[in-house]
Amino acid sequence: MNTADLGLPVDVPSTALFTDQYELTMLQAALKAGTAERRSVFEVFTRRLPDGRRYGVLAGTGRVLDAVENFRFDANVLGFLREHEIVDEPTLRWLAGYRFSGDIWGYPEGEVYFPGSPVMRVEGTFAECVLLETVILSILNHDSAIAAAASRMASAAGRPLIEMGARRTHELAAVAAARAAYVGGFSSTSDLAAGFRYGIPTVGTSAHAFTLLHDRERDAFQAQVDALGRDTTLLVDTYDVTEAVRTAVEVAGPELGAVRIDSGDLLLVAHRVRQQLDELGARNTKIIVTSDLDEYAIASLAAAPVDAYGVGTQLVTGSGHPTAAMVYKLVARAETAGSTAPLVPVAKKSTGGKTSLGGRKWAARRLDEDGVAEAEVVGTGPVPDELAGRQLLVQLVKNGEVVAREPLDVPRERHIAARAQLPLSATQLSRGEPVIPTEYVTAGSGS
Repeated sequence: MNTADLGLPVDVPSTALFTDQYELTMLQAALKAGTAERRSVFEVFTRRLPDGRRYGVLAGTGRVLDAVENFRFDANVLGFLREHEIVDEPTLRWLAGYRFSGDIWGYPEGEVYFPGSPVMRVEGTFAECVLLETVILSILNHDSAIAAAASRMASAAGRPLIEMGARRTHELAAVAAARAAYVGGFSSTSDLAAGFRYGIPTVGTSAHAFTLLHDRERDAFQAQVDALGRDTTLLVDTYDVTEAVRTAVEVAGPELGAVRIDSGDLLLVAHRVRQQLDELGARNTKIIVTSDLDEYAIASLAAAPVDAYGVGTQLVTGSGHPTAAMVYKLVARAETAGSTAPLVPVAKKSTGGKTSLGGRKWAARRLDEDGVAEAEVVGTGPVPDELAGRQLLVQLVKNGEVVAREPLDVPRERHIAARAQLPLSATQLSRGEPVIPTEYVTAGSGS
């Protein structure tokens, strides 16, 4: 069963209003001027990575495809636009029949990217493409930020990671964050909506409240073992950790699945708990640590006898970088309407680092003789023969129809492979520049 097809309260009947008003007012002006049907190319890219990050991780592509399919102006939406006089009647009539009929190309989900990488390219008429700007950026900026943080944490951990951030963000953002974290390398989530919607493995046992509910810690442990079995995870830091571990093994026996530590000096406590468990004969009992972890805290526990980490706040806020700073820019357009009209490169020229490169672009990753990435090559015009087999963009939507849906495990595995192809310094947590440079090759008109 594909749970994504079931429909959930976390879905919406239409994504059409997940946009900024100026997308619609631009449409109205373009319709009036006769330029709305000009063939156009928009690209999504970031000018720079967050400070100190060595690579980005593209996530949210599958959600973008859902959003494009659901971008429909139904009667209620049109009624809202009419009542508030957002656009005029001719524009409302045009919106009533809106269906994206163009093409979308992009880096496959889970792939890494760098400054200037054209991670998504949207082609069609100006009118149909411009409307998608905000919803595409909303999804990709959020999900890619979470996935990048997740990837850094996964590299630092080398052990299973549990996404536990639902209570630290918006209820719908929590579902998207769990999905992005899974793409970035997390193994499971505590969020049931994410499990139901995307098939991500879910985990969870008890919180401190359950222990505090009972007269004795032993009673709480016994109740949990009776309900969930000996292989459950018992939370051992409500009162005294040493006493709790002893009680946990007495109640569950050496078959106890795991203990969770949520406070204190995790490095010291984990070593003490491991020694105690071994002495009590619970050598196969795992240790799970939580407590506001980020990639740096996880790296500091590398030598600790920890079997899994649970991460919440820092993950769902991008570990200090909650957006990927992606933009959606018009890079080429025709001078007349019609699908065969040639494209003319266009680009914004301004100060302050906000310039962009015009023209419809391709991207390829050049590898050295050992198969390690050495440059991200972005260009217009013909693709050099030596890079033809290394192109990164794949077609996602053709003539308005989604052609590249895939199970969530596919981008997850793709990311592992893409990260492994980067130089070893990519996984360093110290501040540094992107691990490979972006090189630009310009030729022809980009048509």
